[in-house]
Amino acid sequence: MISAGTADQIWVTLDHWLVAHTPAPLQTLVSIVISVAAIIVVFAALFALTTIFERKGLGRMQNRYGPNRVGPCGVFQPIADAVKALTKEDVVPRSADHVVHYLAPLVLVGVIFLTYAVLPVGRNMTAVNLDSGVLYFFAVSAATELAVFMAGWSSHNKYSLLGAMRAIAQMVSYEVPLLLSSIGVVMIAGTLSTVKIVEEQARTSNGLAHWYVFTPWGLAGFILFMIAATAETNRSPFDLPEGESEIIAGYFIEYSGFKFALFFLAEYIEMFAVSGLGITLFLGGWSSPVSFLGWIPSWIWFFAKLLALIFAFIWVRGTMPRLRMDQLMNFAWKFMLPMTLITMVSAGAWRFLTPAVVGPKPLGGVIRWLVCALVIFAPYITLARALERGRKIEKRVYRYAE
Repeated sequence: MISAGTADQIWVTLDHWLVAHTPAPLQTLVSIVISVAAIIVVFAALFALTTIFERKGLGRMQNRYGPNRVGPCGVFQPIADAVKALTKEDVVPRSADHVVHYLAPLVLVGVIFLTYAVLPVGRNMTAVNLDSGVLYFFAVSAATELAVFMAGWSSHNKYSLLGAMRAIAQMVSYEVPLLLSSIGVVMIAGTLSTVKIVEEQARTSNGLAHWYVFTPWGLAGFILFMIAATAETNRSPFDLPEGESEIIAGYFIEYSGFKFALFFLAEYIEMFAVSGLGITLFLGGWSSPVSFLGWIPSWIWFFAKLLALIFAFIWVRGTMPRLRMDQLMNFAWKFMLPMTLITMVSAGAWRFLTPAVVGPKPLGGVIRWLVCALVIFAPYITLARALERGRKIEKRVYRYAE
């Protein structure tokens, strides 16, 4: 019978066994290849599963059938889609820059996969344990804007270029609150290492884990982080780069076949990566919320949280309409940015309002929680009302044909 500790470290043990059975000069290379292959295979398979879950889920929300022809209940639809993408003709505009046009989707997918190197998907299951893991994640993910610009510019199409510039404006705008919302975690944890951030949250008091989402600044930071992540990954209701009624299909309008499939893959892989970082920063990473569930393998906890966030993305896509471009940009700079700065202030207050300052437990803990919540809630109400007053909403007039 497999013990809880053995199940938790089964993949680590398998990795060590495979490396140990290779020649000594090749062990480092084999270890790297195994880590890279595991990341690509696992998250590519998750991409295939997510596409069928999303199409089925949206079908249920919209009172229609999802895929139901290929395989039992349509579960083999991702395989059919993959075969179609591989066999479909690759059409490239005659006037396009063929080299850049070819490299753009490869750069986009490759850059996003690099971010997985610092995500701890389980205990002792991090490809690269960097002391500056959070900084590395944001630095590498910033290169996606370059790939988007490459795709739009190389197509030699004014609509694709317009779509690329609009996508870059959106991604840069929401990258700022995405990064700022994580600074509170770095302040409290005192480290940029994703591994150490998870270890800090894995500690328990009275059986409850110290997840940062259980704090006022952590809850607000997590909500802001996920909103910014939705915009950063071009998911609905922030999917303006694919505004068909305005710019046809955005920066990849001139792509077809497998190259188009790579852009489709990149969107989902980036969604998984940013969700994984949100889990690491706010939801305790691979740790369980309560100590008596610690027997469940750590990697199961990580992927359970990831699936929950994926279904949240699908739910939002099926229920919320697309924003206008001016609404998108105003929301980023006039609401998201100030709120992330306020969240940082609340995190600082949480850090310095120790029991020695506010009083003994449990009263001191309640006072600390209320003060930090007030630091966020009061500016939120003020800011929301100020923005509401600034909107010019004219009275709607209905006219009927006679």
